[in-house]
Amino acid sequence: MKNLIALLGLCLLIFSTTAIAQVSEDEIKLLRQQMEVLTRRLDELEKQNHQLAQSAQLSKPQSMAGTQEIVDAKVDGAVTVKADEKMAAASWADRIRWKGDFRYRYENIAFENKDGRNRSRIRARTNLEAILTPTLQVGIGLATGGDDPVSSNQTIGGGGSSKDIKLDLAYFDWYGLDNSHIVGGKVKNFLIRPAGKGLMWDSDWRPEGLGAIWDNDTFFVQGLGTWLQGDSDLGTEFAWAVQTGLKLEVGETGYLLFGAGYSVFDIAGRTPLFGLPQDFYGNSFVPGPVENEFVFAYNYHNIEFFAEYTFELGTKPVMLFADYTINQDVDVDDTGYLFGARYGSAGKKGTWDITYFYEKLEADAVVGLLTDSDFGIGGTDAKGHVFSGTYAFHDNWNFRASYLINQVYLDNPRDIDRLQLNLNFKFQ
Repeated sequence: MKNLIALLGLCLLIFSTTAIAQVSEDEIKLLRQQMEVLTRRLDELEKQNHQLAQSAQLSKPQSMAGTQEIVDAKVDGAVTVKADEKMAAASWADRIRWKGDFRYRYENIAFENKDGRNRSRIRARTNLEAILTPTLQVGIGLATGGDDPVSSNQTIGGGGSSKDIKLDLAYFDWYGLDNSHIVGGKVKNFLIRPAGKGLMWDSDWRPEGLGAIWDNDTFFVQGLGTWLQGDSDLGTEFAWAVQTGLKLEVGETGYLLFGAGYSVFDIAGRTPLFGLPQDFYGNSFVPGPVENEFVFAYNYHNIEFFAEYTFELGTKPVMLFADYTINQDVDVDDTGYLFGARYGSAGKKGTWDITYFYEKLEADAVVGLLTDSDFGIGGTDAKGHVFSGTYAFHDNWNFRASYLINQVYLDNPRDIDRLQLNLNFKFQ
């Protein structure tokens, strides 16, 4: 501002020089005096302004110290209100998401002393997720198949008949606390399964109950309480499992996950949880209190140890993995374990992987119903090798071939080989 006034004055002086013939010498003198007064006034105003700024700066820490908590509270409240306003303003379509997958499978099974079997199967799953608030999500999912708790496969046949669709998921997920999730309903199986293998839990098993997860990307702990039977009129059965462990970076490309778990399934003396009266999925059974009735011989109190180690070899990722469990309630046929490796990663278009693992699962190592439904004949009392390879034609479309060389009924082994060719599609 001061420079602007001076420039204006200079212009007037220049103008006065050019117009000397029209302006008297006394008038020019008066004009210069007025400019000097104006300049001094501007200097005083600038000085006062500088003093006021210094005073405000000196008093700021004291003022802020007295009001910081109030300001923080107002900011937090404003953020929350703003988030709620945005959530309310968002259309319903913006707060829901559909996702799912479809698999077409050809399968050949060669079982010792039985005729070979070929079949084609499909599996389709879809899930609707809705964000109700910034910290709450609910989901509902449907899947093909029957009532089997560890398989959504549907065998093609019946002259093109309609296929069954069942409720696969119905859950809530609340994440209002840092690094935490609380889930309930019929939920996805969030328990850790090294490399996605089903030594203890099949990937298709949907626990029904409540779960809690805390994970800060280094340390994690999670727990699940599930009702095997939730109606007291039918004999309430409750089971639970906990897992804890660490996730660590190793070197420049290495990543190590390891931990332990404990689970309790008190089902001794109970009839089968699913299927026919004689369906114990490899677990031991004894005569029950009712004639011609059989019940589980043991409970399943399992200690588990698991690990995954991932690193890069050349330009490809490599994963080494292992899982081990022992049932504390029995003294024989009580152990299960697997170990293996995967090279590559079939995720993006043009990528691929190959995997090998060996597994042994003794008869009473775990609850047979909940294990991998493809290994052996499903359930326990099996061992053997598994080879697989996957190639991604697209980010959301791949082909996988698996060959399982297994034995079942380990006291009197019988061979069973299984070839699976899968086309997998996913959307979201």
